[in-house]
Amino acid sequence: MSQESTSQAKNQREEFVETIDPELSQAVPPQNNGTGSQPKGDHALQLIEEAGHSTILTPENNAKVLRKIDLRVLPILLGIYFLQQLDKSTISYASVFGIVEKAHLHGQQYSWLGGSIYLAQLVFQPLVAYVLVKVPLGKFLAVSCLLWGIALTCMTAATTFGELLACRIFLGIFEAGIAPAFIAVTQMWYRRREQPVRLSSWYAMNGIVNMFGSLIAFGLGHINSSIFAPYQIIFLFFGLVTVGFSAVVLVFMPDSPVSAKFLGEEDKLLSIERQRMNQQGVESQEWKWDHAKEAILDPKSWFWFALMFSISVPSGGITTFGPLIIKSFGLSQYDTMLFNIPFGAVQLVATMGGAWLATIWKMKSPVLALLCLPPIAGCVMLLQITHDNAHKGPLLAGYYIISVYPAITPLIYSWSAGNTAGETKKKVTTAILYVGQCAGNVLGPNLYTTNEAPLYRRGLLSNLAMFCVLIGLTGANTTYLYFLNKQHGKRRVALGKDAKIVDQSMQAIQAVSDDAKEDLPQQAANDNAWKDLTDLQNEDFVYVF
Repeated sequence: MSQESTSQAKNQREEFVETIDPELSQAVPPQNNGTGSQPKGDHALQLIEEAGHSTILTPENNAKVLRKIDLRVLPILLGIYFLQQLDKSTISYASVFGIVEKAHLHGQQYSWLGGSIYLAQLVFQPLVAYVLVKVPLGKFLAVSCLLWGIALTCMTAATTFGELLACRIFLGIFEAGIAPAFIAVTQMWYRRREQPVRLSSWYAMNGIVNMFGSLIAFGLGHINSSIFAPYQIIFLFFGLVTVGFSAVVLVFMPDSPVSAKFLGEEDKLLSIERQRMNQQGVESQEWKWDHAKEAILDPKSWFWFALMFSISVPSGGITTFGPLIIKSFGLSQYDTMLFNIPFGAVQLVATMGGAWLATIWKMKSPVLALLCLPPIAGCVMLLQITHDNAHKGPLLAGYYIISVYPAITPLIYSWSAGNTAGETKKKVTTAILYVGQCAGNVLGPNLYTTNEAPLYRRGLLSNLAMFCVLIGLTGANTTYLYFLNKQHGKRRVALGKDAKIVDQSMQAIQAVSDDAKEDLPQQAANDNAWKDLTDLQNEDFVYVF
């Protein structure tokens, strides 16, 4: 036997592995649900029970199944998120095409149109958390897409602040579950190693929206109509497109790997086996109040809340007032739309670059801290450089440097998603995180006011402070996760297990040698991965930095 094979076999014996040879595995005994007192467990376990065995995962069949998942799931997520960000940004485009003047908005009214959508999302997060546990995700996304498309279409007829505010609130209600559902989809379909890039892929639609949304709005703004104002045409067009896309979501978006029609039975087992070492399960559709309580009392949940709040304060303000900040540099309304395109390009590159770096380093915390530095520099530039025609170039450069900040949000999403287990706890933790995001997005636009143009000093100073706070919170959260890993190690030793285990969910899939197969542990009904345990309950859970 070669030295390489010997080493590989040794590693497989020492650590949990992600494969079970069908010939070596025993039939999985059925769960005892006769009394109804035992939890139902994960739907993935039920599928394994029906098959009578698990399956072996190799680099080849893993790549094949991953490709199928990416080709079916990712395009739909990208399309939905593109439309969601586009629809939320319509109020920003409308500001350039005269909605402030024609709807007679003054003072904080335009700010509230930007923030109201997030206030509605904040209020509905508890309901969203419960619904996401109980309702198939594919159907949920399709209905949400349809309803918010209708709400945006109705904004065409709104001509006063009250009417516009009502439509924006309904838009927020129907969009409240989109990002939480996307996080749940990513947890359900992808290994923790794969999650940062997938989460960042759909979140990178922010950059695409800032590029192509600006171009589309630029074109729509040139349409001459005796019936509709340019901003009304923008509302009508994007609303109808969203309603049409909801039908695509309904037909093609799968609910879970267990029930996906585009996967054969063997591919379903492979897709489930890919998730085993996440120790997070797939789905159970069983609400557990003890999981909800743990999520609320877990300090990690409030770290995610604080991190999301800190990045969302500048995000909400810059998203709503970004075009007005550019316009304050002395540009025309059409030049303002065009000069917002590089902002989107920087977002796209930073978001995917940050995800790639987090995957290579297998850590998100240092990447998060690194991504805070360019926005800090950009805020300082906009605060210190004189706002006049002679300094348009440096001002635009500072604005574009700030646009690195959207890369931070998906890394917080994936950091939270990768460190939370238990069906109910995952949804409640995401709700807490998203409440922080909504609260920040509500506050952010209100730190900017049209009365402060063109300097927007209060808004930029608050953004600068939040980016600095983010760095401190990242360090504190990493320290707490390190402590939790130590605690789990002590529990494993007390149970007769090895203190240290390798987190295979963060490693590339490796072929299993014949010698190593002889020592593979039996991972059937006794595997913690399928018991719907929380991360704190499961001593085999490894927290990632």
